[in-house]
Amino acid sequence: MATMTKTIYILNGPNLNLLGQREPEIYGSQTLGDVQSLCKTACESNGYTLEFLQTNIEGELVNHIQEARTKACGLIINPAAYTHTSIALYDALKTLTIPIIEVHISQPAARESFRQVSYVAQAATGTISGLGVNSYLLAITAVINKLDNA
Repeated sequence: MATMTKTIYILNGPNLNLLGQREPEIYGSQTLGDVQSLCKTACESNGYTLEFLQTNIEGELVNHIQEARTKACGLIINPAAYTHTSIALYDALKTLTIPIIEVHISQPAARESFRQVSYVAQAATGTISGLGVNSYLLAITAVINKLDNA
């Protein structure tokens, strides 16, 4: 990376725009806006800026990952259902040289069998899951720790 940016990208995949409405028994009652506010505060209190994006479209996620190659110092991604299906996300993530943390609000390993495989995990620095929206805050800490100890 030629110039050190202090921007952390957080990308959110399909249906996360319905957070707080969709299956609250699994995902809780906080909205994606609530998550964004928590993440913004956590980033700013550590001297980082936040780029927080959500899309239901796989190709848009790929575009955001590619953009992060030059505009971000770390990437946190909740790929949602694309976790288990998207080789395109895997290929895009493999082009990054920054810390990548995969995040899930629920614990995919404890859910349906089709959620047992993550293509994203195979390209990520680490995965944090099953801790509700706190998974995002832990991921921010993980990215910052990786950058501070690089």
